[in-house]
Amino acid sequence: MSVENAKWYVIHTYSGYEALVEEGLKKLIENNNLGDTIFEIRIPEEETIEEKNGKKKVVKRKKFPCYVFMKMVYNNDLWFLITNTRGVTGFVGPQGRPMPLTQEEVRRMGLDEWVEHVDISIGDNVSIVSGPLIGMIGVVEDLQLQTQKATVKVEVFGRETNVELSFVELQRINN
Repeated sequence: MSVENAKWYVIHTYSGYEALVEEGLKKLIENNNLGDTIFEIRIPEEETIEEKNGKKKVVKRKKFPCYVFMKMVYNNDLWFLITNTRGVTGFVGPQGRPMPLTQEEVRRMGLDEWVEHVDISIGDNVSIVSGPLIGMIGVVEDLQLQTQKATVKVEVFGRETNVELSFVELQRINN
């Protein structure tokens, strides 16, 4: 299974149980070797400024209380394991059956970073701006607009190597 086949799903939890559910799901992944099926668990948060007794304080708030988001390759065995995790009331979808989020919903909720306007073309020199290869310079060999990935030829240990990087990790160098 690969992350390309994975989709985002929404799990409904009891109020205040989001962190407990996240921990339970991480243990589930570890105990059942599901790392190749479940790729990411998120509880989106935002920082807000709260004023109490005349003092301002930055507080993290859940964007979607009672919901946990999972990026996974769904199957019926996973449905059983996840819905039997403490604090989970079920999946969001018709009759409690999981319905994956659309790419537009994922973008709106900020679950995956997405580049709207790609200013990179095949043959362009690019700088890698994040990830393990940060600071390296390479040449774009291929672009996959659907998955927002680029194949970039970089020099690693004196050898030219093709690496696949997300558009958000790249910045075009003007020549």
